[in-house]
Amino acid sequence: MSSPHIGYAAMLEQFGPIEVTGYSAAAEAAGFTGVMAADHFQPWVPQQGSAPFVWNVLTAIGARTQGDLGPGVTCPSFKMHPAIVAQASATLAAMYPGRHWLGLGAGEALNEHVVGGYWPEGPERSARMWEALEIIKKLFASGRTGKETKHAGRYFQLETCRLWTVPEQDPEIYIATAGPLNAKRTGRLADGIITPGAAPAKIEMVLGKFAEGAREAGKDPETMPKILQLHLSWAETDEQALANAMTEWPNGGMKFDKGDIRSPYHFEQMAKLVRPEDFDGRMVISADPDVHRAEIQRYLDLGFDRIYLHNVGRNQTEWIEAFGREVLPKLSR
Repeated sequence: MSSPHIGYAAMLEQFGPIEVTGYSAAAEAAGFTGVMAADHFQPWVPQQGSAPFVWNVLTAIGARTQGDLGPGVTCPSFKMHPAIVAQASATLAAMYPGRHWLGLGAGEALNEHVVGGYWPEGPERSARMWEALEIIKKLFASGRTGKETKHAGRYFQLETCRLWTVPEQDPEIYIATAGPLNAKRTGRLADGIITPGAAPAKIEMVLGKFAEGAREAGKDPETMPKILQLHLSWAETDEQALANAMTEWPNGGMKFDKGDIRSPYHFEQMAKLVRPEDFDGRMVISADPDVHRAEIQRYLDLGFDRIYLHNVGRNQTEWIEAFGREVLPKLSR
């Protein structure tokens, strides 16, 4: 057995850039490995209160830590053209060789509608993401070869250009998805998959489709990263852990697709309908570190290579210390 890769999920919706950089460094010192940083233009609800630019924060986190780091996840489609995402990622990888990975997703209106225009339904958002992935790969290749590239697609145009600041090795690209079609395509076209916590049957389906797509492309899925972001609520008492979930992360109890909602203030109104039982099966809420350990181990046993943990409360220092002492050493792969 080996020690698993358990990273820190830096939730930029809740903490400012200096504060979350400090928590990331403290997490590494406590035994966490790597950082997944949220890319948000707005928080889910006003109570969370923050939304710094993820690329600035990742740069600061890289200077204070030694592990892997990447955005979990960025949308290369609406508020940022895929060429800019490629440039940002290549620059970060050049600054921190071998450490940076690029997490991509199809986007949510909360973060992407700010530039205006028509907000498409899910299938089109996915199609835009896949075309953006093609552009990013072209630009990464242009940096290696020194040859200019271009693109004329359904959703994006790229005039003749190349990247000029590049790392020795391209960042691996991971796609965030929880559905079978995109999971299979992720296996074919990307380097790894990111998915949220779910019931074992759904996890097995998603990872199975991912593996199927990888094998179709002549790749070995066993060697490709399978990544989970896991939300949880830990505090010194069960009552406080529940209060933290209800106050700080009510979106975790919302059992519907959130991709079309544009405003934190709309989420705030919806949060008034969230009840404690709405978190059942969606997020562990407990003061017992061993309850959390069992949940994390369950996902490791399902085949995940990396898990990035997010404790939804403001009690980050206490949680980092408690999990570094009582949870991480007891996990295994």
